[in-house]
Formats: sequence, structure tokens, C-alpha cells
Amino acid sequence: MDAPNTKTATLTVGNKTYDFPIQSGTVGPDVIDIAKLYAQSGMFTYDPGFTSTASCQSKITYIDGDAGVLEYRGYPIEQLAENGDFLETCYLLLYGELPTAAQKKDFDYRVIHHTMIHEQMARFFQGFRRDAHPMAVMVGCVGALAAFYHDSTDINDPQQRMIASMRMIAKVPTLAAMAYKYTIGQPFVYPKNSLSFAENFLHMCFAVPCEEYKINPVMADADHEQNASTSTVRIAGSSGANPFACIAAGIACLWGPAHGGANEAALNMLYGIGKVENIPDFIRKVKDKNSEVRLMGFGHRVYKNYDPRAKIMQKMCHAVLKETGHGDDPMLKVALELEKIALHDEYFISRKLYPNVDFYSGITLKAMGFPTSMFTVLFAVARTVGWISQWSEMIEDPQQKIGRPRQLYTGVTSREYVPMDKRK
Repeated sequence: MDAPNTKTATLTVGNKTYDFPIQSGTVGPDVIDIAKLYAQSGMFTYDPGFTSTASCQSKITYIDGDAGVLEYRGYPIEQLAENGDFLETCYLLLYGELPTAAQKKDFDYRVIHHTMIHEQMARFFQGFRRDAHPMAVMVGCVGALAAFYHDSTDINDPQQRMIASMRMIAKVPTLAAMAYKYTIGQPFVYPKNSLSFAENFLHMCFAVPCEEYKINPVMADADHEQNASTSTVRIAGSSGANPFACIAAGIACLWGPAHGGANEAALNMLYGIGKVENIPDFIRKVKDKNSEVRLMGFGHRVYKNYDPRAKIMQKMCHAVLKETGHGDDPMLKVALELEKIALHDEYFISRKLYPNVDFYSGITLKAMGFPTSMFTVLFAVARTVGWISQWSEMIEDPQQKIGRPRQLYTGVTSREYVPMDKRK
């Protein structure tokens, strides 16, 4: 977007016209720059949910929902998942390029050796009820990191920003594992520097002091453009809040069932269907306008094609089920048959209801031994590097301003105060 603008858009309101510059990215739709709309016309735009609004410039993640494309710094997510590991993708998101062997070794070392948390943080957990939702624990504990690491909260210092980034990538999985252990009444398991990033997390979640734990690591979803939680992180960061508080805000947003909790809903749907022979009746109810039955795990606000993450998760789901001995899981059979029907049924094709990542992730995480309450926590662990990359990019953007959306006011107009004895 460094090239001079030559294209403009003209807005006509009554007998007045207003010209606005059109900006072009390296790929994707052009955008109309309406920053001066209010100053010129006295009007705001109205776009609930920001369905047609670009809130920032970003070089990190690109999505083409119609084509089913998801790229990190230009690399298709399928290639990254097949050929690299999670920390390589973390490096890519943070620095913009894939690391050399030496850079990867150094990055892995720095992350792995930051996984321990301050010992006083362990006492923090004792203030929560045993039945507290792990996401409630995560919101509190991640925000509390700012109380322990004062040397990395100055957002104007690039060195402190990077230290905070490394700490967040390294310590959020530790906090997540501690939240899980606390809710099930097991002792905390400390991180081990001899393990990889993914191995360490699974070890902290499932190992117990009395026996060895066999580890089989997996890779997760790291960033997803300007979704609700990422936008929340950016909005919080635009006020100058410290990075730990911003990531805690992102976790709180991810907790919502319309965002991070969708895979649990998909899993419950498969449980409800139960058997393959029940699918026709379920499909009939889905198509019935008078029925309250909904198809979960299909369709996406952005993707109008097959979700590329779903393709990766489908393969991972099969591998995990085989490894854990759940290869004949009836839910998987229901999922595969449901997917087959939906991909060939005109009702779903015309509405672009393709399988999304939530469709398979619930089955996969359940087979790995995680309770449904931990599903969103795992998303938070994987999304942290994406959030921190987006936050860092925003801080370094010279055009960055504090987020302040406008509104269309529909309330009562100005009126005079009425004394209590005269009110009816």
C-alpha cells in the first residue's frame, strides 16, 4: 500500500457528492478510506459486526473465504502444518519470515526456557473454587502476569515488547495446564526443558508423579486474521494497556460460545445424533424451517468454501483416534457420514454450509483426553502467538489510534428532568 492512490470512490447523498481514496492491498478486496467521512459530511457509516469494514492494515494473516484460503505471512496453512512445527509458525508470525536452522534453534531455546512461571503464581490458583471454569482461571492468571513481570510492560520499548511476547508464548501453556490440573485435583506438573513445546504442554496436562506419560504432540491453529478475539486484543492495546492485559482480554472474548466455544456445540450435536442411521432424520429436521435443530460445525462467517483448517483437522482427527485406540469411535462415523451428505446435498451446497474446523476439533480433543471445558483453553494456547503478533504490529503502526467505534443512536431525544413528586 505504499504506491500513490489514483482511484477514488464517490458517495452521493442527495445533491452532494464526496470523494474518498481507494486503498489496495497486496491481495484481496480494495478498501474505501472513509476516515474523513464525518468531517466532510457529518455522517457515520453503519456496519454491525464490521462485516464490510477493515479496521487496520496487517501483514500477518490473509483469508479468502470464498476460495477457502488461509495464509500466514503468505504461506498456506496446509504447508505449514504438514512441513513445520508450532514454534516455527510462531517465529513466522512474529518476525515475518521462516527461520533458518540457527534462528529456529535459538527461538526454541528462548521459548522453552521461559515456560516456568513465578512460584507465587501457583498460590494464585488457590483463590479459585475447584469447580471454576478453566477459562475464568485463565483470564485472571494471564492478566496477573503483569503483576509479576514489571520489566516487560513498557509498550514503547521494543526490547520489552519482545520479552513480553516470548513470555506469553511460553507461559500461557503452563498456566493452561495448571488450570486443568487444578480443576481435576491433581498436582501441578512443572515444565521440562528437554521436551518440545507441544510435548511439554501435553506432559504438564497429563503426566502424574507416580508414572511415566507417553507423549504424542500435535499442532494447533495459531492465528485467524481480524476475528473477534484478535480485534479485542487490538482494541485493548490501542489504549496503551500492557500486553498481558491485552491477551487476557482476548481470552475473555474467545470464551464466548459464538467464538471459541463452537467446537463444543458441534461435539454435542454429534452426541445427540448418536448413530449413522439417525442422520436422515436429523437432516430432515435441519431442513425444516419450523424445527429448532441446527447444524453445528458447518458454515463460517468468512469461509464460503471448505475451511482449510478443517482439512488439516480431519487428518489429525484420524491420526489421534488411531493412536488413542478410538478408531471405531461412533462419533467419527457419524461425522464422516454427515460430512459426506452435506458436501453432496444441494440444500447445504447452495447455502455454502461446508465443514469448518470446529466439526473435527471437538472429536480430536475429546479423544486426547481433554474435557469439553478445556477446549476453549486450548484454542487460547494456540492463538496466543497470533494475538501477540497482531498486538505488536499494531503498536508499531504509525497510524495506530485508540479504538473508538461510533454508533447509531436510537434512544429517547433530549428531555427535561421531572421531579419525583410529579412523575406518573
